[in-house]
Amino acid sequence: MTSRWIWLLLLVSLLWGGKDFQRSMSSSPTRINPLLATDSASAEIAGWIFNGLLKFDENGSIVADLAKSWRFEDDQTLRFVLRDRVRWHDGEPFTAEDVKFTYDWMMSDKVVTPYKSDFKYVQSVEVLDSRTVRIHYSQPYFKALSIWMTGMLPKHLWEKEKDPMRSPLNKLPVGTGPYRMTKSFGINERIVLEANREYFEHPPFIDRQIYHFIGDPGTEFMMLKAGKLDIGGLSPIQLERQVDENFRNVYNIYERPSHSYTYLGFNLRDPKFKDPRVRRALDLAVDRQEIIDLLFFSHGSPCYGPFMPGSSVYPKDFRPEGYRPEEAKRLLAEAGYGPDQPLRFTLVTNTGNEIRINAAEILQQQFLRIGVEMKIRTMEWQAFLNTVVFPRNFEAVLLGWSLSLIPDAYPIWHSEGDKKGGFNFVGYHNPNVDRLIEESERLVDPDAFAAKYREIFRLIVADHPYIFLYIPNSITAVSKRVEGVHPSIIGIEHNFIDWKIRD
Repeated sequence: MTSRWIWLLLLVSLLWGGKDFQRSMSSSPTRINPLLATDSASAEIAGWIFNGLLKFDENGSIVADLAKSWRFEDDQTLRFVLRDRVRWHDGEPFTAEDVKFTYDWMMSDKVVTPYKSDFKYVQSVEVLDSRTVRIHYSQPYFKALSIWMTGMLPKHLWEKEKDPMRSPLNKLPVGTGPYRMTKSFGINERIVLEANREYFEHPPFIDRQIYHFIGDPGTEFMMLKAGKLDIGGLSPIQLERQVDENFRNVYNIYERPSHSYTYLGFNLRDPKFKDPRVRRALDLAVDRQEIIDLLFFSHGSPCYGPFMPGSSVYPKDFRPEGYRPEEAKRLLAEAGYGPDQPLRFTLVTNTGNEIRINAAEILQQQFLRIGVEMKIRTMEWQAFLNTVVFPRNFEAVLLGWSLSLIPDAYPIWHSEGDKKGGFNFVGYHNPNVDRLIEESERLVDPDAFAAKYREIFRLIVADHPYIFLYIPNSITAVSKRVEGVHPSIIGIEHNFIDWKIRD
């Protein structure tokens, strides 16, 4: 971008700027560091401050961010050329040394982060010159590109830190992103982000984002209704029963499927759930649309498999079996269950999630229609995890999981995940799924990877290890004084730097 265009964009942003964008957060960040952020508040704020080499565009395709270009020299060697004239918030230049340092820092014994595992096949990061980096992998890797969406750290600051987990830089971070922090923060304090006037794409049109700590969802909704926030989430009941004409005069409402699903997982070690007829019968007995209508006032969609609908890994020609209670009864009778010997089991889920508990109660009634007696047990979250889920001490559980554009099936669906601390706690084993996951890990061609994952999807769905239930909608209200909002598959705020506040 020429200096003339940079100054023109800066002038436009100044004309539109000068007004604050008011937000809320329900919890305080812990470490605003892209390599250490494991809670949602830390990750959200780090996203404004840091950039990766790559990012998703509005269509969910991988595009350049801090990198200007990239190419595979072979299946195990990736070369990045970095953008020119990118600067850290303190004015120092961003270089290839920062990329190598970020990788070395993350892999250090001093750093404890779950993101290390994504880089397990990286052998080395080689600096060729100040703008060129070569990545060597031990094998072809389907995440070879996506892992470099991780935010970069400034070497000139972090190399001086002896204790990275307790560094003050986690409270007052320095990045290359569109917004910057000028003051550290305390617990439950508001956080102010100021526009980076030197941002390489162009300066954001909104000068400041102010995060207010609001721990209670009801209070957040009251502040929205009072017009004190410029953006906020709505529950279906709020949208349907508590939003009036005055609210709609102040806010535009945007609704899209969320990136998460809820499921009922069977303990596949349990003798009754080893029978595939039983699992299929229970799946056919579930009226997903009824659950969505009752729980979400129809603001959601049925879930039928482990990957994101509409993504490249979701089979376009997939047709679910749907709600077939009579077939469910037939299968149960074939498996030896009936009025004189009903199928009985207990479903366990966590307290503190009213929607999930209500879903369990609806499932209980739906199963009764086919003669199945399901008890419900609820537990506090940590006790649920520590005494039920991870020790595999359950018959069935009700839980949720995230949906991503580039899924990694290994932790949940590979047999190796069925171990202490692993996410395959239902005990799913399918040699064909294991083989396809292993083969797909070595693919760098996205089309070939997607084709493998579509096969994995079909096999998992046919095995019924879960009853995939629903994908709730994400409902967001944005003040009508804001223009430039264009929702996409990656979210509503992907183009936030182009948002403008009207006078």
